[in-house]
Amino acid sequence: MSSNGMWRNLHRVLASGMVATGLGFTVGAHAAGDPIKIGVISEESAVAGASISKAAQLAADEINASGGVDGRPIQIIAYDDHSSASDGVRAFQRAATQDKVVAVIGSYISEVALAMEPWSARLKMPFVTPGAASNDISKHVHDDYDHYKYTFHGWMTSAFIAQSICDFSHDVLVGQFKMKSTVVMSEDAAWTKPLDERYMECLPKAGLQVLDHIRFNPDTTDFTPIFNQIEAKHPDTITTGISHVGVQPTVQWHDQQVPIPMSGQSSQATTTSFWKDTNGATEGVITASAAAPGVAITPKTVPFADAYQKKFGVSPAYCGFSTYDLVYILADAIKRNKGSTDPDKMVDAMEKTDYVGTIGRWQFYGKNDQFTHALKYGQGYITGINLQWQNGKQVAIWPKSVANGTVKFPTFIKVQQASAN
Repeated sequence: MSSNGMWRNLHRVLASGMVATGLGFTVGAHAAGDPIKIGVISEESAVAGASISKAAQLAADEINASGGVDGRPIQIIAYDDHSSASDGVRAFQRAATQDKVVAVIGSYISEVALAMEPWSARLKMPFVTPGAASNDISKHVHDDYDHYKYTFHGWMTSAFIAQSICDFSHDVLVGQFKMKSTVVMSEDAAWTKPLDERYMECLPKAGLQVLDHIRFNPDTTDFTPIFNQIEAKHPDTITTGISHVGVQPTVQWHDQQVPIPMSGQSSQATTTSFWKDTNGATEGVITASAAAPGVAITPKTVPFADAYQKKFGVSPAYCGFSTYDLVYILADAIKRNKGSTDPDKMVDAMEKTDYVGTIGRWQFYGKNDQFTHALKYGQGYITGINLQWQNGKQVAIWPKSVANGTVKFPTFIKVQQASAN
């Protein structure tokens, strides 16, 4: 990313409590005036989904304690979509037409975000998803910009998630452990279609031959036949794409002593409650994410995770980090618009976003890019990290710049070489 000197300077600014957000707040002041309403639509029954509303409120509380946006407080109006696209749409409509929000942050589920996206266009309501990954979200903006320009993609696209996992696989699984082959195992969902497409392209380039490609129904309850099919191929690793389901395949992988490492994307494994959820069966599982407690991606990452833990008694999920950043980014856009919440002016300001948050440096791709309004991926922007569960904790193992540990596999995992040359 940026130089170490820049991070040190920013850290000193944050530590002194001065202008931490770039919004020009005066610490100690209290917000007054008409509130700026931001709608937050999330999946409250899911650990990851609940992080969205909690993180949004934490950001709003901080902004308001520092004077709000030119004296106006941020008001979070939260809705539960119950992981349902139809409920999500109804919440979006209510937020825009009845509750008069100026923007909506919504959903970590691609099917829900995709259902709300046309309503963002129809109602001219700025909308950003903090966790959904489907490439189609930004593709719609690219294909019909004038209509869909109100939607922004505040998480890595499926293609970028896959590329990050391939980069990790190249550096660690191939480079350190000399692995040569994999089987892709993904749930059948909107977000995994482009994920798997990129997997099939970039895994071989990373040095892993794809021996099989399995897409399973998210309602699957017994993964024994799937693991038997994978073991018959004798791959060196399993590359996952799972979010809606995570506990069951992890528990069965452990209990059946499948001798093959699991890496890739396991969204539920990004939450710190996953150890308890699986009764420790997640030991050794590797998953991609964008941030994690205790991993200093920027000087803002650890303070946010600590504040979240203190306030809510749990650690934030991946979309909690992005949601927290997005509330600040929306506030910053309104600040730069001299307080205007006009939708078209909001879009213009969001397109000019250049903000260092908890997950890295935020910028959005432009009108002519393939991934219009998607989060920029790559060195100096957002690259993601890889975590491994070790002894009940998430350990950052990649990239080296933020790693706080090394890869350690359970004893039932068979690897040819477990030391770097």
